Amino acid sequence: MTPGTALRQMRETTPLVHCITNYVAMTIAANVTLAAGASPAMVHAPEEVGDFTPLSKALTINIGTLSAPWVLAMRLSAQAARTHDIPWVLDPVAHFATPYRTAVAQGLLALEPTIIRGNASEIIALSGGAGAGKGADSGDAVADAQDGAADLARRCGCVVVVTGATDFVTDGRRRAMVRGGSDLMPKVTALGCSLTALIGGYAAVAPPFEASVAALVHFAEAGERASGAAGPGSFQVAFLDALHRIQPEDLGEDRLTWL
Repeated sequence: MTPGTALRQMRETTPLVHCITNYVAMTIAANVTLAAGASPAMVHAPEEVGDFTPLSKALTINIGTLSAPWVLAMRLSAQAARTHDIPWVLDPVAHFATPYRTAVAQGLLALEPTIIRGNASEIIALSGGAGAGKGADSGDAVADAQDGAADLARRCGCVVVVTGATDFVTDGRRRAMVRGGSDLMPKVTALGCSLTALIGGYAAVAPPFEASVAALVHFAEAGERASGAAGPGSFQVAFLDALHRIQPEDLGEDRLTWL
């Protein structure tokens, strides 16, 4: 399935994406998902996620701001997704920063995510390497995470996405790079977290590898179109507008490099 076909399918079906994300990311993640063509729901109460997740077409879990009730909700949702064969995306934000965060990430990893998305430092550490990350910021290059990502994908039977100036995606066998975007993207808080939600929207309508590629291409195209903004504030607005305006025929494979 091509990125354009996946976008067309997403907009025709408007899949419900259950997003458990952090406080900082909720608004931008919801707006990105809406602008692209899916329907987000930010449901996180442990008392209802077990009933809500099966109503969704995809689940995304971001561990940016943790608390015990949210961790319970994450686990219950991931278990429900597995039971009902719903694709789910794990965003292991700064999972190496504290023992508690590491334990949470490892517990969720054991629940077999369909797709894992992180920056280079997060993916290097999750694959067992020693990354140079500081908090949620990467201190490593995407190129340095490629082999670890492929190994992680093979061990976990999932797709791994490494995001940065140029993005990388692998299922352990296939490898691709996606170029584009804007230097202003890292200046808008939680924009990377919103990409996780967008990957969920695409995962609802396309196979995991193709969904990841389509989301990355859509994100990169929108970032490039918004790159003329005067600064981070106007960039965010221009980026959302670009996500909305992009049509399936705009998402060619010219941004892709197969490795």
